[in-house]
Amino acid sequence: MRTGSSAPRHVGSHAFLIAAAIAVVAPVVWVIAAGFRTQISLLTGEFFFTPVLTSFTEVLFSKTSDFLVNYRNSLIVGLISTALCLVIATLAAWSLHRMRWPRWVVHVFLAWALLFHMIPPIALAGAWFTMARAVGLDNTFTALILAHTVLNLPMALWLMGVFVREVPRELEEAAAIDGASTPLLLRKIVLPIIAPGLAATGVLTFVFSWNEFAVALNLTMKQTATVPVAIAKFAQDFEILYTQMAASAALSILPALVLLLIGQRYIVKGLTQGAVK
Repeated sequence: MRTGSSAPRHVGSHAFLIAAAIAVVAPVVWVIAAGFRTQISLLTGEFFFTPVLTSFTEVLFSKTSDFLVNYRNSLIVGLISTALCLVIATLAAWSLHRMRWPRWVVHVFLAWALLFHMIPPIALAGAWFTMARAVGLDNTFTALILAHTVLNLPMALWLMGVFVREVPRELEEAAAIDGASTPLLLRKIVLPIIAPGLAATGVLTFVFSWNEFAVALNLTMKQTATVPVAIAKFAQDFEILYTQMAASAALSILPALVLLLIGQRYIVKGLTQGAVK
């Protein structure tokens, strides 16, 4: 039974959560709705409008639109860079937290990773463009995949370090006593236990790669441009195609939404394991 003093507290917390939810959801709903409007309807601010698919048709099927190619490019870059991040971060986290490194080495390495992750990506874009052009990798998927891997690796390393520390040492020691090699130990003992953490880290890494704009703008051209770069190009010299921009943004939500729906159980479990010890 709630006391009189706790009731206002619950009302206040619920009101805050509702306000926060509205602040997060309302812009997304507005963008999706804008994709179903005409340019005139949006600019005149009509509250009631007849939904149309003109903007989605222009974005997907117009001869002047490369959005489907940009979509494919983002999937290629996001999936490959995420896979690289997961492999490197898992092995690095296991090495840092299971091998007999001096504690100061672990702390310095993790601190460096955190500081690197705090650097604005645009500050690195110029150097990466110069390096890519010097070795003939400008306007290629390889350059952007490597850049996204470097950008997201510190976050993946920190997250996987949390999950690796949760693996009981007793299981690893028992497997080692039974003669299990390090690759077998990782495959049969460590990976099944940290699978929820891999799912959570993978989704976050993919979303960050999918949404990255500054580096992609500098390292790609028309053939390799990603979705964020394509959306930005709807802001033209003398006109901003708001409805097509909104339709593109609505379509860009789909991959992350599908990943979240498919791996929701594992993501929640992984984030919960990482938060509770």
